[in-house]
Order: sequence, then C-alpha cells, then structure tokens
Amino acid sequence: MTTTLTAAPPFARDRMVHAWIAVKALSDAGDAIWTIALAWTAVQVASPAMAGMVVAAGTVPRAAVLLVGGVIADRYDARWVMITANTARFGVLVTTAVWVTTTGPSLVVLLIAAVAFGVTDAIYEPAGSTIGRQMVRPEDMPAYGGLAQTGTRLGTMAGSAIGGFLVAHSGLDGSASVDALTFVGVIAFLVIWLRPRYPLERAEPEPVLRSIHNGFVHLRRTPTTRTLVLALSGLNLAVTPALGLGIPLRAAAEGWGAQAVGVLEALVGLGAAVGALTMLKWKPEFPARVGFLFLVTQGCSIPLIGLGPLWLSGAACFTIGVTAGVASALLGAVFVTTVDGAHFGRMVSIQRLGDDVFMPIAMIAFGALAGVTSAAVALCAFGVAMGLLMLWPLGNRVLMSLRLTG
Repeated sequence: MTTTLTAAPPFARDRMVHAWIAVKALSDAGDAIWTIALAWTAVQVASPAMAGMVVAAGTVPRAAVLLVGGVIADRYDARWVMITANTARFGVLVTTAVWVTTTGPSLVVLLIAAVAFGVTDAIYEPAGSTIGRQMVRPEDMPAYGGLAQTGTRLGTMAGSAIGGFLVAHSGLDGSASVDALTFVGVIAFLVIWLRPRYPLERAEPEPVLRSIHNGFVHLRRTPTTRTLVLALSGLNLAVTPALGLGIPLRAAAEGWGAQAVGVLEALVGLGAAVGALTMLKWKPEFPARVGFLFLVTQGCSIPLIGLGPLWLSGAACFTIGVTAGVASALLGAVFVTTVDGAHFGRMVSIQRLGDDVFMPIAMIAFGALAGVTSAAVALCAFGVAMGLLMLWPLGNRVLMSLRLTG
C-alpha cells in the first residue's frame, strides 16, 4: 500500500508546490527559446525540407524511447529520474552551445541536438508526470493542474516572445546557454527543496521488454484505465491541426494577414489560461464527465474558425482555449488519481505515444483535405470528428462516475 510521509497542506498554502510550478514555468520558457532558436537556425542553414526534418528529428527517437521512459518511471524514484534527465538535458544544451561557438551552426549539429533532446524528453516526461500525484492531495489535483497549466502557458508565451529576439542577437549558442541556465534552476530545486509526500508503489524489477509488455497487459485488464488512456491519446489529433494549419490557411484565404494569425493564436492561449485558472476554485463532483463535455464544446467550436468574419474565428479560438484549459486540468486529475501507481509511468508513456505516432498523420490528412477542398471544410470535418469521438468516453458509465476522492 502507498504510505504518506508528510501530509500536504491545503493547496492555497502549499509553498513547495507553488514554487515547483514557478520553476517549471521558467524551464518551459527556456524550452520555448530553444525551440524557436533550433527552427530559425535550421531555416538559415538548410533547405525548407531539411529544416522540417530538423524540427521533427526529435519525434522519432522520442517515440522509440518513450515506453522505456515509462518503465524507468515505474521502477525508480521519480525525483531522481527527473534530476538525471534534466542533467542530461543540460549537457545536451551546453555541448550544443560549445559546438556551435567553435564550428558554427550546421545541419549535423542541429540534427544531433534535436535527437538528443528528444531522447532526454522521453525519459523525463513519464517520471515528471507522476510528481503531482506524489505532492498534492487527490481533491486538489484540478487546482494543481489548472495552476501548473497556466504557469506552463505563460512560460511558453514569454519564452516565445524572448526567443526570436535572443536568437537574432545571440544565435543558437546563446539561446542554448539561456535554456541550460533554466535547467540549473530546476535541478537545484529538485535536489534542495522538492520532496514527495505520497510515494507511489514501485514496479517489480524485470527485463525492460517484459515490463513494457506487462504495461499493455495491465491496460487490457483494467477497462476504466484503458478507456481513459485511449480517449486522452486522441485529444490533440483534431485541435492541433486545426490551430497549426487551419488558422494560417484561413487567414491566407481571407487576406487577413500574418497579424491575424498571431492574434488568433494568442486568443487560444488567453482562453486556456482563463479556463485553467477557473480550476483553482471549481471542483466538479464528476470531473471526467465535465472534462469530456467541454471537449465536445471544443469540437463544435473548431468549425467556426473556418466560417464567418474574423471576430467569429476569434471567439471560436478563445472558446477552444477555455475548453482546453478546463478539460486538461480535470482529465489530468482523473488520470493521476485513477491509474495504478505501479503502472503510472507506463500508462503515461502509452498515452503520450498516441500523439507522437498519429499526429504527423493527422497533420498530413488535414493539409490534404484542405488542399482538395478548403480550410473551412477541413475544419468542419475535424471538429465534427472530435465531437463524435468524445461521445465514446461519455458513454462509459464507470468513467463518468469517477470522483477524485475515490
């Protein structure tokens, strides 16, 4: 059985958790700076096709290593896994900065850096996803998720704003150095201050492949977890192509200009922050039910991006952001409090694998459909598909009756 080392204080007075969210937001800002620097440098030193390969280079090794990361998260102490993975990230960034300073940016160094960072991400994310469960009471998970998501979005927005300026004036080496400094802060916080309060059960030591296999066996034998993992695996397959491709295509077709794209994307981020912040106070009795209903609303809002005037697209983007903020906090809390502790890391890795594997297909399909019809048709098709997909978990009585306090 899981034992409690130190009881968590009420979330509003939990200084350790608040500090962790702030440190994580700082790291997210650094990662946004790195992402922009990598993409911008790739465009400068390579053809558009090769630049696209650089940006996507971390996805394939990340997908390949993600299941191993889940095994590591279930077997070893999450805090030390996070420290080790962040130390490796720091090493990748420092090595990249030194290499670029010495030889200048090249396609080879960009590819190696992207692949190495993708691998460290795959080790970090399953372990990092378990830390909230080990620090916060189940009933406070929506508030934790809402505040953490708000911190991440604000950090990413700030990093994106700084990233373009920084890479223009300091290059890839300067951007990598700044991101490396954020990891120094994260590592120091993990070592000095962060301490788990509700340790998870650990998986039995066994060969990696067998452990991965047993993770899928657990998924097959636990219907509620299976439904939750499968439903969460497909959440972004409609909205990400709609926002990433649909908005620019619609703006180009209507002659709205690049400024409109920035405004619409900003409205999504603003809405997500508003939605996430509502979870600091709102604790619905049946969080999964509310979360998936909000995603039905999100699906219904996606077609509106492709219909009507600019203000209607803006309202749709804000609504999509709000629904994403609320649903992410609620469904993340349900996932954290429902999944068995000894299998948690592997379930996270399986769920994340869905996006990594199917997202490129979804992006290509959206672009192809928009090419032979229009952006409006593609937005309508993907929005309707998302709304219908959410009816499947909403029809699961056990999932819909889940409460965070058990």
